[in-house]
Amino acid sequence: MLILAMSGQMAFSQSGLTLPNALEIAEDNSPSIRRSQLSLTRSQENLNAQRAALKSAFSLTVNPVSFSQGRTLNDQFAAYTTSRNFSSSTAFSIVQPIVATDATVRLTNTFAYNDFYTKREVPTLYESTTKGFDNRLSLRLDQPIFTYNRTKLTLKELEFNLENTQISHALSRMQLERQVTQAFYAVYQQQQSLEISLNAYKNMQESYEITRAKAEAGLAADVELYQAELNLANSRSDYENRLVSLENIKDDFKILVGMSLFDDFMVIPDISVDTISIDIGFAIDQGMKNRLELRQRQISVETSQFDLIRTMALNEFRGSIGLTVGLTGDDENLFNVYENPNSNQSVSLSLTIPLWDWGEKKSRIKATEASIETQQIAYEDEENNIVLSIRKVYRNLLNLRNQIEIASQSSVNANLTYQINLEKYRNGDLTGIDLNRFQEQLSQAQISYTNALISYKLELLNLKIQTLYDFEKGEPIAPMSNYQ
Repeated sequence: MLILAMSGQMAFSQSGLTLPNALEIAEDNSPSIRRSQLSLTRSQENLNAQRAALKSAFSLTVNPVSFSQGRTLNDQFAAYTTSRNFSSSTAFSIVQPIVATDATVRLTNTFAYNDFYTKREVPTLYESTTKGFDNRLSLRLDQPIFTYNRTKLTLKELEFNLENTQISHALSRMQLERQVTQAFYAVYQQQQSLEISLNAYKNMQESYEITRAKAEAGLAADVELYQAELNLANSRSDYENRLVSLENIKDDFKILVGMSLFDDFMVIPDISVDTISIDIGFAIDQGMKNRLELRQRQISVETSQFDLIRTMALNEFRGSIGLTVGLTGDDENLFNVYENPNSNQSVSLSLTIPLWDWGEKKSRIKATEASIETQQIAYEDEENNIVLSIRKVYRNLLNLRNQIEIASQSSVNANLTYQINLEKYRNGDLTGIDLNRFQEQLSQAQISYTNALISYKLELLNLKIQTLYDFEKGEPIAPMSNYQ
């Protein structure tokens, strides 16, 4: 009776938890999903930063005061020169990268006030003072030539990295759905085992009361009573063991979905099963068309091509063109700075010519090409693995459909058999040992039927993950829809 009271108290204090509720909790609190979300945020922000870096960058540099005074030896006249310098300046610049050509355009305007004083006494007294404003406006273009576009390549890599992270996050969510569903039904299996064990205990208690009444009336031997007591003790021990197993597996489930360890719950599943007819050809087509792992393999192949581009640029012949145009004006009067402006122009061409690298570049290119081929082989292996996995799941579903029918009939038969033999036991035509055996058969048949239903549900989920198509609803799923 103590066990029954504990069971009733636990059921009363527990909150019900459905599978959709569990998945929702896991989406918000699961440690693995939170780590995946942070990785997604990092990739997104890195791409945002790179795109922002390709826009015009404005900067302002201000030097309010610069003062220096000193005495130096003039070698030409063998005399000391005293100088005093005071200046104040500000520089404003706009830098614009050009993605199409990997060039950089820089517009700079520097405005300054200068006060320079110089004094030399030998061979004659010489003093000079220069005061005034000057403004320098320049436009400069730096264009790499004979090399690859590093700006485009970096941007494309970050875009691929974000897409790959988005795919990984979507796969993590589907993997979490699989794990939570498996753990959810594992808890349910333990609940059912506990309930079946409790029913077995009640049945054994009933048979014990029958045996004790017979023994007290002299209709059964003492050995029968001793056996009934042993069966009752074993049944109680089995119930307590399953109760401990249930609490342990519930704690594991709480960690998985991110629940508090101090929360208590009881899972409420929907294990009703309508077996579904599946076209294996259609399932394989869906898997080959939709599986995100194939896109990840494609990204790996393409990023390997980027590595080849960098490797081929090792010790390369390359150059750079620099072009600058500008205006400079100065005057003691601020408003006359550009009264007589001077124009400034410069053109430069620099070339880097490799002479001999002892075969380094050739060997690195071969190594990179081998890496690309490895990625292509991995892509082909992934295609084969997808087909293989779907075929295995399909065969398992066919087998599980048969197992459900067999387990259902076995459960019905075991229940009828137990009821018949329980009546025989009441009439004294069956021993307690035999009745205990029929009770064990009933418990095992009930557990087998529950397990068959759960296995079919899990295998349907597995097929949905393998094909990204929900055969129960008859519609495709789009795990990347949040990122389109």
